[in-house]
This record gives sequence, structure tokens and C-alpha cells, in this order.
Amino acid sequence: MSEGRFSGEQAGVRRVMGIETEYGISMPGVPHANPVLMSGQVVQAYADSVGITPRHARWDYADETPLRDARGFDMGRAVAHPTQLTDEDPTLLNVVLSNGARLYVDHAHPEYSSPEVTTPRDAVIWDRAGELVTRAAAQRLAQSPPGIVLYKNNTDGKGASYGTHENYLMRRSTPFQDIVRHLIPFFVARQAICGSGRVGIGDDSRDVGYQLSQRADFFEVEVGLETTLKRPIINTRDEPHAEADRWRRLHVIIGDANHADVANLLKMGTTSLVLAMIEDGAVTADLTLQRPVATLQRVSHDPTLTTPVELVDGTRLTAVQLLWRYHELAAAYLDQRSPGELDPDTAEVMQWWERILTLLERDPMEAAPYLDWVGKLQLLGGYISRDRLEWGDPRLRAIDIQWSDVREDKGVFTRLERAGRFERLVTDAQIENAVTHPPEDTRAYFRGRCTEAYREHVIAASWDSVILDVPGSANLVRVPLLDPVRGTRELVGEVLDTATDVADLVRRLSA
Repeated sequence: MSEGRFSGEQAGVRRVMGIETEYGISMPGVPHANPVLMSGQVVQAYADSVGITPRHARWDYADETPLRDARGFDMGRAVAHPTQLTDEDPTLLNVVLSNGARLYVDHAHPEYSSPEVTTPRDAVIWDRAGELVTRAAAQRLAQSPPGIVLYKNNTDGKGASYGTHENYLMRRSTPFQDIVRHLIPFFVARQAICGSGRVGIGDDSRDVGYQLSQRADFFEVEVGLETTLKRPIINTRDEPHAEADRWRRLHVIIGDANHADVANLLKMGTTSLVLAMIEDGAVTADLTLQRPVATLQRVSHDPTLTTPVELVDGTRLTAVQLLWRYHELAAAYLDQRSPGELDPDTAEVMQWWERILTLLERDPMEAAPYLDWVGKLQLLGGYISRDRLEWGDPRLRAIDIQWSDVREDKGVFTRLERAGRFERLVTDAQIENAVTHPPEDTRAYFRGRCTEAYREHVIAASWDSVILDVPGSANLVRVPLLDPVRGTRELVGEVLDTATDVADLVRRLSA
């Protein structure tokens, strides 16, 4: 990589990125079952199904720094909330998969952290691979009733929220205050595209109604280090998993879990493009909001998309109009920095961005085949009309939860998608391949291939290293992977394909 994006390429959406998804979990008929133990059963069930034992491919925490703040200080462990200590692994239920992903227990939830990818479309593919991973675990556990049910959502509707986090590698040289200034308005408006929809208003759904985002009501501050309490719109965790003097990893905690391909593509693609503009100093308009947290929640609570967003200069816009401002800035930026034809990934994002904003501006319901929150609202509206229901009816909340069930025959979204109600951007074959194969253009390729080919010798791994037990060596061998775009198929594929054993692999990598 060269200064934030890829050497020799024009400005666009490509960068190292990924998605982490915590899955909701329950045990049918056992409402007070321990979620930590259940989450462990999920991880163990999948590990057993693919032949991973506790000795193999555990997570290496040596380089993790969850309490380092991008504003220039470290939070003391004595004052940190226990949920912030993500560099501790008391359960050891934490495995690396052959596709380069991480599957583990994150406190009270099973979490699938996708491998690093370089395009929004690949982010969609490997995120959806996580749905198949968790579905396989649930199917295995169902063989011993009552089994465990998993949900790709962000709240249980009773006051608990769990995250879908995005990660974007960006230049360390970019002033963090610029990131804060330009991303907060974008994140407040972005939910109009990538919210996943929710029945209930308030963190515990105390008020009736429907809103765009499952996460919006759980945010309390504009900027901060926490992720499970006092949630901030901009998270300041400074844990790059790369060369720290060159890169920062922007850890985005405000997104929803998306099922719809178009919404997921736009979530990752538009954010990456706005980050490119911030890195290059190309956000020329001041779009700073008055009272961002309150505005975030007001926008989420209005599916008509007519709620005004007030800027500090007094300008009043809707969320869609604010997104149009960002789109116009992006179009001008790309025209200047990438004259001529855009690369296919950037062109796809820009085309979908314009199309979806046009639909939302004309009539939000026209976006039902593309966006989670609109498709869900359309379905719920049909039940309301047919059965004369009110928004407080528990049947609507039950449908909301069932929407995200990972079981193929039970998940409402899955069934609607199979019926052709949602636009598909990626194929079943691509998703199934991504369950067992890593992306080929990041270090995830080396991590995943090693995990598959040398399972008996991979003692531990992390985002930036793989630790091997090499026969005949007195010490374990750590293979560093600090550069996220090394360890690719182009660079190490031949070595991995032709090495006779793990010792030969290490010798050839060291040559």
C-alpha cells in the first residue's frame, strides 16, 4: 500500500477493510440460559465441524492494545470497564478459520470477524460467509435439542445491544480531528441507507413505532473509547494491527448488521470513499451538525425521512439531502483525482449511491428491494394492513426478531431473498467459497492457507502474525504480517503450494 490506498491506483473505494459481527443468541424454552456458555458452544460446535482442536490456531493477543486512544493517551486497566479488556481470553474459545476469519466468544456473543479484504464487494462476500459459518454451528447444535438459535441483528428489543463493527485502514498522518469533524455528519445521515430497521423506540423499546437503525438509540456521546457503554459516534480505539507509524485502523461501531447486499455494499463503499476524501483534504464543505447524538436518534425515528438535520451554520437539510451533499463532494473529488473512467469498484458504489438516494428522495418504499430497513417496513406494513395491527403488537416484534434468524428455513429475510424480493449482488457460490477460502489480495491469504495446510503446526495467529511450531526448531517461529497487503497469493502463493512441509515453508519465507 502507498499512503492509504494502493500504489499506482486512482482515488476510489479500495482500501483494507473488514466487518465484525456479534450474533444475537438464545436457547428455545430456556430464557435464562447463560449466553457466555452458549456462545462458547457455538464456537466449539463450528470448530469441531471443521476439525479445529483447542491446540490449533488460537488467537495471539501479544500485539493488541484495546485501551490505546487515538487522541494520544492510554486508558488505565484499573478504570477500564471489563468489556473493554478484549486482549484477555479466559475461555480460549477463539479460533482462526481457513478463510482467514476469526470466530470467538466476545463476552456474551459469538462473533465472526471477517478476514481483511480490499473492496466493498468482497466485504459483502466474506461477511455473508459468516452467516453460513454460524448457520452450520446452529445446525450442529440442533442435533441435541433444544439447540441454540442465532440472529444477525443488533438488539434483543429489551435493552441489550451488540455490535456490527467496521474497520478501515487509513493514513496515520490524517489528523484525527478531521476524521471526527467530517464523519459525524455522514454517520448520522448514513443510516438512511444502511439501517437494518427496528420495531420499538428507545433502548428498551419502551415506546411504540418503527425506526431506521437498530443501534441509534444506544449512542450517548460524539467521541470516545468505549464500545459497550457510553457508546460514541466516533470510536477512538487506536489499535492499527499494522505499522503504527504509518497506519491507523478506524474502528466504526455505529453500523447495523446488514442482510441486503446493496445496503452492505454502500455501507462499506461510501464510508471508504468519504475516508479517502478526508485523507486527501477534499471535504471542502463544513457539514458540522448541531447536537449530533440527538439528531442521530431523531433521524432514526422517522421512516418518512423528512426530519430536518440542522448544521451549525443554520442550514436545515434532511438526511437524504445531507447524503446528496457528500455524494456531490465525492463526484467532484473523483473527477479531479481520477479523471476519465473510474475503477469498477468505485463506479459500482457511485452508481448505487446515486440510484438509492434518488429512490429515497422520491419515495422511500421504492428502495424496498435494496435496503434492509425499507424491505422490513414493507413486510410489517403488510401485516399491519391485513390484520389491523398496531405498532405495539408483540407479533410485529416477533417478526422483527425472526427477520434475522440465521436458519435458512426460519429467517424471514432469507426466505424473502430466496423468493427474489431483494437484489443480489453476490452469488451463493461466491459465499460458499468464502467460507473455506481466504481473500487472495491481503495477508488473510497467508493466515488462512497456513491454518488449513499446517493446522498441526499453527499454534496461534493474529491479524499481524502467525506463530508456527516447526519440528527441529528450539523455539516457536513468528511470521510477521504487519503489512496488510503482503502475504497475498501473488507474493506467497507459489511457496505455499510447493513447500514440502512447514520447515520448508519457513526456510523459503526466510530466504
